[in-house]
Amino acid sequence: MQETEEHLDPNAEITLDTVKSRAVKGVVVLTGRTFILSALSLVATGLLTVFLSPAEFGIFWIVSAVVNFLAYFSDIGLAAALIQKKETPTREDLRTTFTVQQILVVVLLVVIFLASPMLSRIYNLTAASKLLLYSLGISLFLSSLKTIPSTLLERKLEFGKLVLPQVLENLVYNVIAVVLAWKGFGITSFTIAILARGVVGLIAIYILQPWVPGFAFSRASLSGLLKFGLPYQANTFLATIKDDGMTAVLGGILGPAGVGFLGWAQKWGQAPLRFFMDHVIKVTFPAFARMQDAKEQLERSATRSLFFICFLVFPSLVGLLVLAPTLVAIIPRYGKWEPALIPLALIAVNTTFAAVTTQLTNLLNAIGKIKITFKLMMMWTALTWLLVPYLSLKVGINGAALGYALVGTSSVIAIAVARRFVKFSLFHSAVKPFISSLAMGAVLIFLKSFLSVSAISVVILIAVGIVVYMGITYLLVGTAFKQDVQKGLRTLFRG
Repeated sequence: MQETEEHLDPNAEITLDTVKSRAVKGVVVLTGRTFILSALSLVATGLLTVFLSPAEFGIFWIVSAVVNFLAYFSDIGLAAALIQKKETPTREDLRTTFTVQQILVVVLLVVIFLASPMLSRIYNLTAASKLLLYSLGISLFLSSLKTIPSTLLERKLEFGKLVLPQVLENLVYNVIAVVLAWKGFGITSFTIAILARGVVGLIAIYILQPWVPGFAFSRASLSGLLKFGLPYQANTFLATIKDDGMTAVLGGILGPAGVGFLGWAQKWGQAPLRFFMDHVIKVTFPAFARMQDAKEQLERSATRSLFFICFLVFPSLVGLLVLAPTLVAIIPRYGKWEPALIPLALIAVNTTFAAVTTQLTNLLNAIGKIKITFKLMMMWTALTWLLVPYLSLKVGINGAALGYALVGTSSVIAIAVARRFVKFSLFHSAVKPFISSLAMGAVLIFLKSFLSVSAISVVILIAVGIVVYMGITYLLVGTAFKQDVQKGLRTLFRG
């Protein structure tokens, strides 16, 4: 019995104790070691929105959305199937996945090239914008070459290694993009930065996880992987239609400048998710997959991981909303983004729910309930396409943001569905951080009324916010909060 509990993988690829240890370490390492570079990314975004006009920022947002939409067709969920698979992937599994993916990516590149004249007419793309389109296509090809090494590291939960290429990519991309934008390169800043990022990441991942690319095709391997891969990719397809497809449509409704304002609001409104949640999900998907036969461990891990996300995302979001008007006022050349403040507040509603439901759909996927998440994604996609374009036509960018907020509220259904399969504690994991964040926000709003609009006031508000939030959270959670913080710090410095 003990052997069954500790060795979940039929081939003893990784034990339950190792899963728990590496999962905790992975979350802490991904969050801790990339903290500075994530901050760099946010600073870079701020600088880019200073150096670039809303229309230029909007063009980048539109072109990226179009390529991301097309990129769906370059994958059929095989990499996710390799990660979720209980048994150790065979050589045939790996090479079949690599072969199929390369064929799909090459076809996608041909489609992007042939479709570029039509896209140029629809969105009035300049020559520089077309080069950006091509560079995004090439970056997809470079990214596809990293799939197998990344998958091997994820299955072993070796995120200390996996994070290094991401760190290098982040650093190279942001430094090049900001410097070139500052020098007046405009859209071309993104083009060069994207290509440099792709090359650096590809070299780094093969150094850390050597794997000799090879071509093979096994009908049996492909069939087995597609049982999970196709439903998983169907979810990705719906998410792509919901997000990037909608951005492409809004480009025709709101125009480049309107999409630029909405893109700014989404970029900053979703920043806490990118800053904290993405690291956790990357770890917990393979970890939950390894735990799917250990129900009690899975429930505890789901609760703790969800608390970790909400504990970081909620106060960051509240603090951002309180500080945003002041930052727009004091940062030079940033007043042009004032029309995006209302959309930012509305997008924050969607982000709040996403902090909870994204991890829950990740959990459902990991335990094989892919059809359930597909139905949820169908609901969110339908609501997005019903509400967002209609409200955009009626109210403009504020209407589009309101549409996203309304879609976010439907996530209560996803929470109820997830609890049918895994009995996580919603009160401990989400409600307590939410109460602490609201209390912190109330204190900051009160204090803000006595402070001048200045950089010093921003620093004071941030410091007070941290103290108030940590204090209230400690009162609500108790000594377990202190123990988790100490454990996280020990893991970080030990890793």
